[in-house]
Amino acid sequence: MDGTRTAASMGGEMIRNDEKRIRWMEEVKKGGRIAGPMVAVAVAQYLVQVVSMMMVGHLGQLSLASIAIATSLTNVSGFSLLSGMAGGLETLCGQAFGAEQYHKLGIYTYTAIISLSMVCVPISVLWSFFHKLLPLLGQDPVISMQARAYSLWLIPALFASAILKPLSRYFQTQSLIFPLLLSSSLALCFHGVLCWALVFKLKLGLVGAAISFSVCAWFNVIFLVLYMKYSSACEKTRISFTKQGFLGISEFFRFAVPSAVMVCLKWWACELFVLLAGLFPNPKLETSVLSICLTISTLHFTIPYGLGAAASTRVANEVGAGNVEAAKGAVRVWIILGVAEGCIVSGTLLGCRHFLGYAFNSDHDVVHYVGSIAPLLCLSVFLDSLQAVISGVARGSGWQHVGAYVNIGAFYVVGVPVGTSLAFLAHWKSKGLWIGLLSGSLLQSFLLSLITALTNWSSQAQRARQRIFDSRPPDDANETVNQP
Repeated sequence: MDGTRTAASMGGEMIRNDEKRIRWMEEVKKGGRIAGPMVAVAVAQYLVQVVSMMMVGHLGQLSLASIAIATSLTNVSGFSLLSGMAGGLETLCGQAFGAEQYHKLGIYTYTAIISLSMVCVPISVLWSFFHKLLPLLGQDPVISMQARAYSLWLIPALFASAILKPLSRYFQTQSLIFPLLLSSSLALCFHGVLCWALVFKLKLGLVGAAISFSVCAWFNVIFLVLYMKYSSACEKTRISFTKQGFLGISEFFRFAVPSAVMVCLKWWACELFVLLAGLFPNPKLETSVLSICLTISTLHFTIPYGLGAAASTRVANEVGAGNVEAAKGAVRVWIILGVAEGCIVSGTLLGCRHFLGYAFNSDHDVVHYVGSIAPLLCLSVFLDSLQAVISGVARGSGWQHVGAYVNIGAFYVVGVPVGTSLAFLAHWKSKGLWIGLLSGSLLQSFLLSLITALTNWSSQAQRARQRIFDSRPPDDANETVNQP
């Protein structure tokens, strides 16, 4: 009898393991259709700016310095803000799609477009005064004027982004990544040709690069709008514009503002550290090394960004549908995949640390300095992978406001003070700044992981359904979300 019970127990255990393996593979398959293409989309969008800088860089140091400063400032004050705010749709659209309230995806998207377009107005005014603000930060007046000229011609791209970012989330939350991949790839190719023609053939210089960037942004918008209007894949979710788009602005901002804080705070801390590196005794060396490390970190982030997008979409869909166990399973799968990706990439970078700098500069001092910071960079890369996935979980489940408070404390209560103290008081220079950034990332990852582990997913599902249906969920939905 004991042998029979033991055999039955072992058989049951094997069945449960097989079921877990099947659920794991199903989750990876569903999320993989989002993660892989989203990595390619992120790379294509990042390369548009790289192409602009490469083209303008051949015009001389003045043009290169101007576009570098303008790109940094417009990203910090404009494009990153819009991208972060659009993350609010990952909660609203993702959960509405999971709850099969398809018409609300269109309403939420219109609301986001209206809201982000309103935000673009003060940003445009700020950009028009760059030629007066930059000299106050110690920049050369000639560089400041050129940076302002480039920024002014990027204003059309800013308003295009107010439409493009919500449209991207509209498609992402439905797992429709192909149109995003196609539009971003075509826009990159188009930008390369147009930018070359405007910069070199028509002699428009860096203004030509900005015009090309703006034209390609609107190309992206038009492509996605036409796809949404005519594709059968969007038949359930597309609607005509209605006044309801204005009624949900306050609700959108409740998710958009903390979502933007989650995205922007670390970005702003990095830019602050680059500016601080210019105050060291050898500013060219320190700034170059810090910029190289940040460039590597940014390039790598396109991978966990895709994983985070998959985690956000899968968690939002399952929470909106009231599938608590499926949402918890998705969280586990994507955190494990994020950790695995971080280990692989950071291990590779660590093995290449002694010649990593040669990819950006041939100066021996720069290469050696990069090699000495590389172990810190590798740890930062690992934490970025974990943080990107957990931030995606936060956006999908709707607790961005908690993540916003975590980021404020991690980077501006801990990270920036630690970095500046080590850099200037302990004289560790760029290494000290990076340790400060790393300490903020470490605290951020720990707190976000703890919050994720303690999240009551049944409560999250109930809140989502109350918001989506504007009332308490029916009894059968309550039974679903309260399952053990």
